[in-house]
Amino acid sequence: MTEAHQHPAARAFDAIGADYERAFAGSAAHLASLDRLLGALAPRSRVLDVGSGTGRPTAGTLADAGHEVLGVDVSPVMVELASRRVPGASFRCADIREAALEEESFDAVCVYFSLLQMPREEQRTLVGRLTRALRPGGRMVLATVPLDVEDVSAVFMGQEVRVTSFGPESFRALATGAGLTVEHEDDTVFTPSHPAAGPEPHLFLHCRK
Repeated sequence: MTEAHQHPAARAFDAIGADYERAFAGSAAHLASLDRLLGALAPRSRVLDVGSGTGRPTAGTLADAGHEVLGVDVSPVMVELASRRVPGASFRCADIREAALEEESFDAVCVYFSLLQMPREEQRTLVGRLTRALRPGGRMVLATVPLDVEDVSAVFMGQEVRVTSFGPESFRALATGAGLTVEHEDDTVFTPSHPAAGPEPHLFLHCRK
């Protein structure tokens, strides 16, 4: 727990806390993405939510639909909030890059905007590991801010962060290079409900192993 708390992403999101949920609650594209995923899952599927935050909307929506959800987040504050908000799911405070992932153990993996503070090579490595953790035919949703930036300084909801991402084509290549087939994508612009926020491009990829 101490190491996780010292992680830069943990410090930032510990400070942001429940404000993150309020800022992004209005994302129609995120909710539509969850609806699409729910339509593809068999009853009582096992789902991994990477960077689960406050547990809403992702873990809560999936748990309410009867799925077995494990959320992993590096922020102790977020994990504590999620455990209270979504009692129907399980949450673990850990760095997903170091967490043990059993191969072919999940029916779906959700990765909503949780790669952005990792170097590109770590993003590639992690998506490969997450793909191996999927059962054959399993689903993965990948969402990012599709900008060609690497280790740039940014202020996100009042917190200084380092951001790395891929442009749209490279992000699709990240998915296919891990052994996923991109079956659907949604490219949109969303403005978080926060005084310091501006419009953000968002890219959602729905993939199958």
